[in-house]
Amino acid sequence: MELARLPISASQRGKLISAGYTSLSSLSSISPSTLAQDLKISEDEALEILRVVSQGSRLDKPDGVHAIVNGAQTAWDMLHEEESLKCITTFCADLDDILGGGIKCKEVTEIGGVPGIGKTQLGIQLAVNVQIPVTYGGLGGKAIYIDTEGSFMLERALQIAEACIEDMSRNNDFSQKDFQSCHIKMQPKDFLQNIFYFRVCSYTEQIALINYLDKFISEHKDVNIVILDSVTFHFRQDFDDLALRTRLLSGMALKLMKLAKKFSLAVVLLNQVTTKHTEGSFQLTLALGDSWSHSCTNRIILYWNGDERYAYIDKSPSLRSASAPYSVTGKGIRTTTSKCKRVKLM
Repeated sequence: MELARLPISASQRGKLISAGYTSLSSLSSISPSTLAQDLKISEDEALEILRVVSQGSRLDKPDGVHAIVNGAQTAWDMLHEEESLKCITTFCADLDDILGGGIKCKEVTEIGGVPGIGKTQLGIQLAVNVQIPVTYGGLGGKAIYIDTEGSFMLERALQIAEACIEDMSRNNDFSQKDFQSCHIKMQPKDFLQNIFYFRVCSYTEQIALINYLDKFISEHKDVNIVILDSVTFHFRQDFDDLALRTRLLSGMALKLMKLAKKFSLAVVLLNQVTTKHTEGSFQLTLALGDSWSHSCTNRIILYWNGDERYAYIDKSPSLRSASAPYSVTGKGIRTTTSKCKRVKLM
């Protein structure tokens, strides 16, 4: 049972979410005095909330006993599962190569970089590419795009969708007849209809939406990617209590990891950069601190090398550290063919 289903007031529910208590498990070992302090309520009210939570927890467990932990998985099964993981192409051959075929499902991938490097462009590209039909080597799925900054561009998504259809028409692995029959069902507007867009304007909305995704994806089982652009924005403002911020972020990261595993989908978190004082100098680093870097399976850093864009695998349990150039073109993310100047596309 989630917080949304508990018989408590909307005000109490909002205070719980704002304080970082986003699940019943997060309240299982908290004391009434601590909860009262965190929510700025009386201890009697906190005690009543914990009583309701306790009853809700028992209802979730058959016959009032603890649920049985899922059975173990052999290492051989894990290897077979990893080898069969589906990937979402980026449309950049060099980038796909260092990623082992593209962005992997069942994993959380963080992509960060300076403004203008192409993070949102890559996010939109993945939202389109996840829809490539299975007959063309794609997943034939849908995308969830969570926009915290208002940076999602409909016109750009339409351009990328049109270019995707055009590129598939040039694929020599399929006959023209095959493409024409598929093309009847594939129009640029269809790509846009398969992107579920959510605009969130505060960190409480962001947390509430992440909690809602399990239900939403259960009702839309063809969703194969969740893109959060950006994970950082609302957590870099008005946060004097860093311990609270860390707890909120950790809970959100855990939810996203569970979603990736449960529904075999890819989660892509776009991140901003900040400065870090190291050895007497300031250096650029991804936002939210070192502890946040452990919340993702893979971490990719986008950066400029002269006038050329590069992607660097900074952290991954299965991929070696490597760099690859990529281009942001009128058609979207593509393989670099020559030096690309820093030009504004739109």
